[in-house]
Amino acid sequence: MFSRIGAAAFKKDLTNTITLCKHLNDPHNRFKSIHVAGTNGKGSVSHMLAAILQTAGYKTGLYTSPHLRDFRERIKVNGEQIKDQFVIDFTENIQPLIEEIEPSFFEITVAMAFDYFAKEKVDIAVIEVGLGGRFDSTNIITPELSIITNIGWDHMNILGDSLEKIAFEKAGIVKESIPVVIGETLPETKPVFEKIAAENNAPVHYAKQKKAVLTWEWQKNELIVEVAEKGKTDHKKFHLDLPGIYQSKNLLTVLEACSVLKELNYTIDEKDIRNGLQKTKKLTGLHGRWEIIHEYPTIILDVAHNEDGIKQIIQQIELTTHHELHIVIGLVKDKEIDKVLSLLPHSAHYYFTEAQIPRALPAEILKSKAKDQNLNGEIFPDVNTAIKVARLKSHKDDLIIVCGSVFLVGEVKIIYTI
Repeated sequence: MFSRIGAAAFKKDLTNTITLCKHLNDPHNRFKSIHVAGTNGKGSVSHMLAAILQTAGYKTGLYTSPHLRDFRERIKVNGEQIKDQFVIDFTENIQPLIEEIEPSFFEITVAMAFDYFAKEKVDIAVIEVGLGGRFDSTNIITPELSIITNIGWDHMNILGDSLEKIAFEKAGIVKESIPVVIGETLPETKPVFEKIAAENNAPVHYAKQKKAVLTWEWQKNELIVEVAEKGKTDHKKFHLDLPGIYQSKNLLTVLEACSVLKELNYTIDEKDIRNGLQKTKKLTGLHGRWEIIHEYPTIILDVAHNEDGIKQIIQQIELTTHHELHIVIGLVKDKEIDKVLSLLPHSAHYYFTEAQIPRALPAEILKSKAKDQNLNGEIFPDVNTAIKVARLKSHKDDLIIVCGSVFLVGEVKIIYTI
């Protein structure tokens, strides 16, 4: 299971997924789909798009990973999690094949999602890549649209030690003649995208070429973003219930994706986009993206866990009014730990902990590495104990951030939710 043990579970091969799906009569060929890859933002983009499509009246499947608390979060139709009984029946039915070919947890889950979407007769499914793109189990689909949010430093032990190599792996989702939306580019990654798109005759749409974020503001736990479109004098304001300022980048990607879908004859009105964006959390159940779970002191959960994600968190912290800063943090072993720690502020109070999985970096080692970066704090056996102590030590105007790992955030008991 990749989420538990990491790189050892990853396979550079699609054979098992193809075999599983063939056994199931190729369910991925029985529904339309949108494929979403990227280093950061792919989960948010997938959920926002699913919310918009659902609001527009399409029966919408959504496949994402990893889950925070319940395995069934990974597979949803119109925001409703896959039924327990379907998971049980599916697994029992393909047990002989599992024993024969020994597929990974992720390969089985992808096949389950595709089978569920086909049987539910979804109009369209938004499929988030698990890792990379080229060899990801989801990459057996031929989507209506491919999306690559951005490229950053993550999973270098698997995807490559340069941005060009990582971009090449992510661009593996580009298919023959299928349009692709690119959220953000870098000088190193743009030529990679253009070359692969040209080889596949795939039309490329750069989100930032047509639209730009002019301003943004926070209001009642919403992010309000003003967007300008090239060649148009009227600006549009969008209210997002995902309040992280980094969502403004994801918004441009989603808006461009909607424009391309309309060109493909999908009926998506302006009101569908606005309503979907304003109710993404409610409609799709997305959590852990600058999620405020308590006030006085403010406690925020964010699944940021790599260099780019932590940079975005720090940017947002700097724009947040608070007295003292408390950071509850736990990482996994296969991240760029020293790079992540080097980005964190020295003035914060730190609470070092670990998720209850084998892949977690022991809190003692995290504290030692943090000390090398002049970050000081105490060790706690689990995230909830760490949060409890942080609350006791906090003033009502303080800010407590819980970050560093999806698995750590997933273990937070949401007893505080506002």
